[in-house]
Amino acid sequence: MTENILVLEQAANAFLYQSTDQPTPNTIVDALLDEEKTAKKNKNSVTLKQLEGSWRLFFVTGTKKTRDRAGIILGSGKYIPKWVKIYLLYSQNHNNEIGTIGNSVSLGTLKLLLNGPMKILPNKNIVVFDFTRLTIQVLGQKIFSGYVRGDQKNEDNFTQASIQKQAFFSYFAISDKIIAARGKGGGLAIWAKEEQ
Repeated sequence: MTENILVLEQAANAFLYQSTDQPTPNTIVDALLDEEKTAKKNKNSVTLKQLEGSWRLFFVTGTKKTRDRAGIILGSGKYIPKWVKIYLLYSQNHNNEIGTIGNSVSLGTLKLLLNGPMKILPNKNIVVFDFTRLTIQVLGQKIFSGYVRGDQKNEDNFTQASIQKQAFFSYFAISDKIIAARGKGGGLAIWAKEEQ
């Protein structure tokens, strides 16, 4: 395990367990960038088995362009407030090539869940995905559940869609406690393993 992974795991533990031993955003960004460089050299591949489960988002950065637009609000990186619960959920389908990704956001009594198909590009660390379904709950009661941007066809056509048109995460740090990736827009994010 690298020094960078230890820093990222320390940040995850500090966030999850409200420890005062929380690395600064600049320390985290430096560890992320160093780990990303190392991962590019090593060319490690991500597997769905490594990603399976529930991961809580706890730290994000924007690109320089978005940071410039956001100004002092975003800075070089920011911990997500504890009262905002954002999860990535990965699961294996019966089809070994295609899995399911979910993105759950909870704010008070409101919960939004987007999900859809995902696949890992062979011999790479890239996960492409498409959120095709939306579920909205208020006070635990489902008030909407259905397809977004069309219908079942979007899901059926997922494997044929051009990668340039799909959302993706390029993972570069994976342990049993954290995952970190660069998104299609260029920002960095870290999630900590946590059951919902």
